[in-house]
Amino acid sequence: MSQNHSANTANDAGKPAAVHPIVPRMHLQFQLDGDIPKYWMDGDAFKTRFWDALSIIFPPGEKYFMNCVREYRDRISDPKLLQDIKDFNLQEAQHSMVHRQDNDRLRRQGVDVDSLTKYVDQMLNTEYRKNYSAGYNLAITSALEHFTSIIAHSLFDKRDVMKGADPRVRAMYSWHAIEEVEHKGVAYDVMEDYAKVGYFKRVWALVHSTYMFPRTIFVVQRRLMIHDGFSFTQRMGLMAKGLWWMFKPGGLLQPMLKHYWTYYKPGYHPWQEVDQPGYDQWLAAFNASGDPVKASEQTRTALAL
Repeated sequence: MSQNHSANTANDAGKPAAVHPIVPRMHLQFQLDGDIPKYWMDGDAFKTRFWDALSIIFPPGEKYFMNCVREYRDRISDPKLLQDIKDFNLQEAQHSMVHRQDNDRLRRQGVDVDSLTKYVDQMLNTEYRKNYSAGYNLAITSALEHFTSIIAHSLFDKRDVMKGADPRVRAMYSWHAIEEVEHKGVAYDVMEDYAKVGYFKRVWALVHSTYMFPRTIFVVQRRLMIHDGFSFTQRMGLMAKGLWWMFKPGGLLQPMLKHYWTYYKPGYHPWQEVDQPGYDQWLAAFNASGDPVKASEQTRTALAL
């Protein structure tokens, strides 16, 4: 039976069972120190700097996720959840490491990466953790994990939205998306079972994150484009074209929208969503070669058939 359909039964607690095992993949090589073009996504400054902004945000963001889950670890006795948390942390730590390698590419372009990551780190790991309760921070974590898992619906479909990307950077985002799908239920389970976050706090955290997450991306992206020397007028032109690329019918974000709204349903759980395009194809390709770049390219070929 396909893994995409292995969660039709509930676990002993009456919750949907996990669809995919959480598998930390260590020491992967993406050749991010190679000759990657400055504008590696379609030769387009807006598209490239959108993804580059995400790469800058991820290391302090992953740190925040791990910190928020760690707040509750000592209260947990369930061995399965404790193992899931361990594997979640291992995956998130690998994501941070690889995105730091990618950010070194930006440093070689003269970008002040440290000031940008410090901005995000200060916001999440200092201000949020100081000003909000542990439960609400965990709810923010769960909401942001929802965003990072549903992006796989945009990356793995027949449109091949990253076909114009450098294959090494494309492979990094494909691998990251796959692992977000694997651990998407971990923070949610801790939030629901141990932080005892109710429906209204959970959905308010998603509303909060729906504003905060894209705002943070665009703040960092703006700084990158200023660094590139674009004037205000040029940036506005690039922004108008780029927002159409993101929000138009059939654009980058459209496949994510219906999955975004499911989080607002009472009784929602991430493992209720069992249909994940691209997962089985990527896993088979990666298990055959152990090479994430080959896995990404073979997945694109399989999904195009």
